[in-house]
Amino acid sequence: MTHIAFRREFSDLIDLEARVDRLASGFTFTEGPIWHPRDQYLLFSDMPADVRRRWDEKNGVREVMRPSNKCNGMTYDADLNLIVCEHATSSLVCEINGRREVLASHFEGKELNSPNDVCVRSDGSIYFSDPWYGRMPVYGVERPRQLGFQGVYRVLPNGGEPQLLVDRHLFEQPNGLCFSPDEKLLYVNDTVQWLIRAFEVHADGTLGPDRIFASGIRSELEPGVPDGMKCDSAGNIWVTAPGGVWVYNPDGVLLGKVRVPELVANLHWGKSDWRTLFMTATHSLYAVRTKIGPHREPFMRTSAAADIASRSSYSASPRRAERASAGVQQGLRLDPSRCALIIQDLQNDVITEGGAFASSGSPQHAREQNVVENVRRLAEVCRARGVMVIHVWFIVEPGAPGMTLNAPLFEGLVDANAMVRGSWGAAPVAGLEPQPGDLVVEKIRMSAFEGTKLETVLRSGDRDTIIVTGAWTNMSIEHTARTGADKGYFMIVPEDCCSTMNADWHRASVQYAMQNVAVVTTSEEVIAALSEMPHGGGAG
Repeated sequence: MTHIAFRREFSDLIDLEARVDRLASGFTFTEGPIWHPRDQYLLFSDMPADVRRRWDEKNGVREVMRPSNKCNGMTYDADLNLIVCEHATSSLVCEINGRREVLASHFEGKELNSPNDVCVRSDGSIYFSDPWYGRMPVYGVERPRQLGFQGVYRVLPNGGEPQLLVDRHLFEQPNGLCFSPDEKLLYVNDTVQWLIRAFEVHADGTLGPDRIFASGIRSELEPGVPDGMKCDSAGNIWVTAPGGVWVYNPDGVLLGKVRVPELVANLHWGKSDWRTLFMTATHSLYAVRTKIGPHREPFMRTSAAADIASRSSYSASPRRAERASAGVQQGLRLDPSRCALIIQDLQNDVITEGGAFASSGSPQHAREQNVVENVRRLAEVCRARGVMVIHVWFIVEPGAPGMTLNAPLFEGLVDANAMVRGSWGAAPVAGLEPQPGDLVVEKIRMSAFEGTKLETVLRSGDRDTIIVTGAWTNMSIEHTARTGADKGYFMIVPEDCCSTMNADWHRASVQYAMQNVAVVTTSEEVIAALSEMPHGGGAG
């Protein structure tokens, strides 16, 4: 089944021939998929059957709860507590160590309709939609409605009655909702109106004016409606629709359609690299590989940084614990005055089409990782926060004097006449040129430390925490992380700011090789960690 591209950019998000795999079938109506990032399994609901199920790669599908109060949408909070929309009880609940805690069940003394879908903002606020599908037969428990409207609500981190965020009569059946990567927009779709609205999100979490982001999400020829919806790391919106899943860019332009054999009700990315899109589709559960992953929600950041750090044998070091009290705080909080950002080997010959190593697959993987944009954005934040920014370039003098041919990598570099000083190939890729105040270190080995002035530069700024980005993940990045750890530096690797020649080599490095020498995390987590502390100060 070939997917449909309306714009060339769609092929950057998914292979048009990507196989859609049916993982399991025989269900009544599947919904609410959510991936557990630490334990690597998917939960999904089956409302008519009143059951919650779990899927993992080793054991397949098994039941985990019956009855389930006809649960629908699910997500996790930052502590990996499960948040559930229950149709049968008209409640939004949180499951904590087997205990069920009601977060919202009434508004102005009247029962909610039936919470349907849910997402969590970085400040811990919980946003949910409240159509009345759960008061219909089959999908819920048939009973009269107490509210005369269908709204979108927020529950504050400290609890209390849910806050209505939209005009009471704006929606007919609000359904899927998700934030943009910077959380400045909240997208909410309406199943009956066949559209998606985009709301401005104020700093206090309330919603400002809305606009129609996309409309006409319907077809007379294929089943499917706007229902579940997710945002990827580049800000594209993936929404269930006729024939499968439709994908819109941040400007509301339809890029393409992911074709699925059954009507899709909801979707969620998962697996260890967040590049598998799971789709709950009527009687079945499907999965397809994508080239892009999700906007990192708070629970994903927790797993990527704090949990990995806590499980790493390196984290048990008393020296690291001592340093963490000042430079790197629990849950990944960084003191900018002690951090340095390394942008390594992001040069034309390394990751650009037409470069010396283009045939290796490096340019393609760099695009899949969105590495240039991710590093550019991280560097902007680092400069603003006072983090030292260091560009490390592999520079070969004409004729390659001083280059030894003791390893295939160095032989290949000389044979390709790559990274020669003054050439286009040695220049930084567009968008990552040094800015005023940045520093440049040159090298002729994989590690940024080997034979360079890097340590002198780091000591001059009293920097002991290094954020390593660049190419290639399993070579220069891994070598630098290992060397830095040996030298006593605290090493942080935002994996979406690194790329190599293919996804398998990247995964092997970040999931295994670097786990005991660095905290492997994401750019969003690093940005959040830098933003949580006062400029130049320690944690309170």
